[in-house]
Amino acid sequence: MSEHAFYTKDLSVYYGEKHAVKKISMDFPDRQVVALIGPSGCGKSTFLRSLNRMNDLIPGARIEGEVWIGGENICDPGTDVVRLRQKIGMVWQRPNPFHKSIYENVAFGPRYHGIRNKKELDRIVEECLRKTALWDEVKDRLHQSGLALSGGQQQRLCIARSLAVRPSILLMDEPASALDPVSTAKIEELIAELKKEYTIVIVTHNMQQAARISDKTAFFFLGDLIEYDDTNRMFTNPSRKSTDDYISGRFG
Repeated sequence: MSEHAFYTKDLSVYYGEKHAVKKISMDFPDRQVVALIGPSGCGKSTFLRSLNRMNDLIPGARIEGEVWIGGENICDPGTDVVRLRQKIGMVWQRPNPFHKSIYENVAFGPRYHGIRNKKELDRIVEECLRKTALWDEVKDRLHQSGLALSGGQQQRLCIARSLAVRPSILLMDEPASALDPVSTAKIEELIAELKKEYTIVIVTHNMQQAARISDKTAFFFLGDLIEYDDTNRMFTNPSRKSTDDYISGRFG
């Protein structure tokens, strides 16, 4: 059994009066992929965003409960949120490269955190672009705009940008849903490679994708965690009828 990278305890998220995520307790194994599945509006993206306090940016949102990472409850008011988001990277549904060169997209985070040495920045940029299988595609045009890349390349650039600040955990909110099948396959290959070094939590609507890439799967419905188990078991022999109905396409 892998050690836990982090865990949540009775985690609830409210948007005003709406109880969007209801007392979720989960543990996330180190260097594994956990997929969050469930119909639209079931709370999975809200739950994901609470793991690095991104819900703080939404007016009226509040969190109750605990998220324990490295012996620290990140829901405590005194948490250094900038440092937290360095430790826990986030990749969004649509690629969102900065209006900067490919190089500057990756170097942005390290610069922000005080790295100025050009050799060190060059090393980080190359390392992160290699990790995301982009280096050979872009090494001759590092100073061209990141926006000139294809959608799939832009998404891999955004992942490289996340890796540049040396996180231990990566959160991905449907990272391939805006991409074509070839780019999606590349992102899935990349996730399989990255889990050797990172704990990854991914929200996906795509059941086949969840089955292919994740080690564990959590099924959310109406803000509740219905079932959480090893992916193979969940997809072949779920313990709850509603999980079986959702996975087999009978609702959602």
